[in-house]
Amino acid sequence: MSTDTSTAYVPVAETLGTVLAPAARPPRPSALSASMTFGWRAMLKIKHVPEQLFDVTAFPIMMTLMFTFLFGGALAGSPGQYLQFVLPGIMVQSVVMITMYTGIEVNKDIERGVFDRFRSLPMWRPAPMVGYLLGDVLRYVMASTVIFVVGLILGFRPGGGIAGAAAGIAVLVGFSFAFSWLWTMLGLLLRSEKSVMGWSMMVLFPLTFLSNVFVNPDTMPGWLQVFVVHINPISHLVAAVRSLMGGTADFGELGWVAVASLLLIAVFGSLTMRLYNRK
Repeated sequence: MSTDTSTAYVPVAETLGTVLAPAARPPRPSALSASMTFGWRAMLKIKHVPEQLFDVTAFPIMMTLMFTFLFGGALAGSPGQYLQFVLPGIMVQSVVMITMYTGIEVNKDIERGVFDRFRSLPMWRPAPMVGYLLGDVLRYVMASTVIFVVGLILGFRPGGGIAGAAAGIAVLVGFSFAFSWLWTMLGLLLRSEKSVMGWSMMVLFPLTFLSNVFVNPDTMPGWLQVFVVHINPISHLVAAVRSLMGGTADFGELGWVAVASLLLIAVFGSLTMRLYNRK
């Protein structure tokens, strides 16, 4: 009966040196570089799954056509007159509604275990979160542009011209970027993407419909006007975008939107990173 006296091979330092890369370790990527890389990753998802663009192309077109021709005659006398009022509001509603997909995508990556790999990489810790939001900025711009072009075809003529329309879209995209931090927090906090979508819709539907998107708040009951005019951030955003596109910038509303955007980033951005570091 023979016994196996072989021992495990232990490589010496010289042998390891021939296998490992002799070059110096690459420098750690900057915060901007890491964030842009994850932003590019988010855009590549759209490239490989183009069906994701439905909510930024077909849905905005459907909303614009439906509300213009369904309510235009009853609320403003003609679809053309109503379009001048409602198009900035529909633009805001459509873009704000798609911000929830940021949280859904975050939750999907968590369920697949991708975030475990991200956290092990030597990079700026918030880069994956910022990358998600930067990738979604493209979606916000696309949705806004689609609605604006459809509006021009239907007869919308912004009093502020192209410059006013571009400024309005820029304000909308900036606020949506800040607002998306709320959904990234929910994406980290909740257990499934269905839960994220359910909570998002429960917040977004009252905010967008109980606002000045479709009608003038002056026709609402007094108790409802208090919420719509003074409290609802979507109403302030719509008023700011509407004023820029109309050529008469309302700096009070613009200031309100800027402050609200900074507060959203400060509060929900901090909570998001706290959850991300501890999850």
